[in-house]
Amino acid sequence: MATNIPSIPGVAGNPGARATTANGDNALFLKVFAGEILTAFNESNIMKDLTMVRSISSGKSASFPVTGTASAKYHQPGESLITDSYLSQIAHNEKQIFIDNLLVSSTMIAEIDELRNHYDLRSIYSAELGKALAKECDINIIKTFIAAAREDNSADANKPMGSGTEITGANLTTVAALIDKLYEVAETLDGKDVPSEDRFAVMAPQEYYKLLTADNVAINKDTSNAGNADVAKGTIVEVAGLRLYKSNHVKTVVNLGDLDEASGSGTANTAFGVNNDPFGSASDNGYNTNFSGITGSNGNGFIAGHGSAVGTVKLLDLATESEYQIERQATLFAAKYAMGHGVLRPECAVLVSTS
Repeated sequence: MATNIPSIPGVAGNPGARATTANGDNALFLKVFAGEILTAFNESNIMKDLTMVRSISSGKSASFPVTGTASAKYHQPGESLITDSYLSQIAHNEKQIFIDNLLVSSTMIAEIDELRNHYDLRSIYSAELGKALAKECDINIIKTFIAAAREDNSADANKPMGSGTEITGANLTTVAALIDKLYEVAETLDGKDVPSEDRFAVMAPQEYYKLLTADNVAINKDTSNAGNADVAKGTIVEVAGLRLYKSNHVKTVVNLGDLDEASGSGTANTAFGVNNDPFGSASDNGYNTNFSGITGSNGNGFIAGHGSAVGTVKLLDLATESEYQIERQATLFAAKYAMGHGVLRPECAVLVSTS
């Protein structure tokens, strides 16, 4: 007759990892556990390296200098350079980015489960913790890029930065139309003197793989670099000078719909990110706004631009810790980080919407 073994209250799952009763074994376990979480985070996270990253050791925010452009004029012999006609009035300002609330992903492993199981699920659980943190990081940065693309500073003389760009009404159902939009993005960035190095585009897998279909100039050896694409591996490097990345998180964001509490038609998630509000809402929505209309029947919209569009401030880099709880006869494992994201240079961000 089978015996029902009651679960331990508060213990999630039944992971099968080896017992770590000795201090030496536990230290080794934690070292490997932390390394696996970090590896999973780095492998899953796309967006962080596509921003300007600054680390601080203490405090709640960091300031990024934002400057305008200078002018040039032909000099007339004998004239002083110390006049308004020669001196460039370079606008400058500071953009402050705050640290968000602590983001945590955790699990608890019961000692009896470690002892009973002959297989090791430690690496699977550690990978899931890392992926969970990476997903939230990516989603917040994608939201911030959308905010940058929608920011209009044309009427504000006190803001030296330019305005973002949203290309609406795009039809991305065909590979030719998708390539045309990528070139339109590149042309837009050229028109705003955005550096050609480190440009990128992040799109949903459905659009990414369209670029690898037959009769595509992006993978045609006669019109592109021989190593630009690998049909066998399903990878393509760049189109129109934009390095291409695929991410389901783009689709996750655009499918959120209206999360702007101020509109009354959605419920914003203010559990995190309330210190940063890239969309400038007075209702403290954090990274939330109305994402409706970015995607539709004509395909999924995508973001593109340059890494200087968005800034990331790190207070606490990815860290892990554990604690054995006697009353639960289980070990709590937690992974965490503290960082924040904000708009720096909107002119370096482009959003392509399909409706």
